Amino acid sequence: MGQTGTPKILVIDDEVAVVDVISDALREEGMEVLGVTDAEQGLRAFYQFRPDAVVLDLKMPRCDGWELCRRLRQVSFLPILMLTACSDGQDLIRGLNLGADDYMTKPFSLEILSARVRALLRRSRPQGSTLPILQAGDVTVDLVSRKVTVGERVVALTSKEFDLLACLVRNAGRIVLRNELVAQVWGDDACRSPQLLNLYIWYLRNRIEENPRKPRRITTWRGVGYRFVPVGQAT
Repeated sequence: MGQTGTPKILVIDDEVAVVDVISDALREEGMEVLGVTDAEQGLRAFYQFRPDAVVLDLKMPRCDGWELCRRLRQVSFLPILMLTACSDGQDLIRGLNLGADDYMTKPFSLEILSARVRALLRRSRPQGSTLPILQAGDVTVDLVSRKVTVGERVVALTSKEFDLLACLVRNAGRIVLRNELVAQVWGDDACRSPQLLNLYIWYLRNRIEENPRKPRRITTWRGVGYRFVPVGQAT
């Protein structure tokens, strides 16, 4: 949500005219809208703009909408409304299986699109909360307040540290590849030095580990990635 409680919507479509008409329609409904025209811009905008919902065209050049849908669903439960020019049932099934919440086939009614976005926003906020709380062992990550606790201790993190920890905790128990972490936390073009990820892992270990030199929660799989191991429960 924006500072005034206005819903924030990210619109991603490679056709500028489509982005413009959707953005105008949603703004008329009182929403704050950011429109971009390719999936790479969309991924960066997701982390910077922090939308409440995404309207996503599934067939775009370069990193396509299918891949972006999958990557967004890995790190967030926010609603995704997919747009497709094809009414092929297999395309729709694929999009829904990748994590989209609803779909519309082009051409579509802007009035119906706006209504569906509003419905997705309502369903995504059970009991007044837009996103769930992640928990793995004794670590709790509140994605709404961006608050982290280890046991009873509140841990202060920077924005990037929080995003990195949230990604690891969401995937607790499995190895998250280095390039996945980089893309999900910094976007595709930001983390040019492999040492930057190592540095932030070190920062996190200093925040949440009893002994950062012998970490129990954030473990390294050399040359591959990192794995979050829940402490305080069976692994």
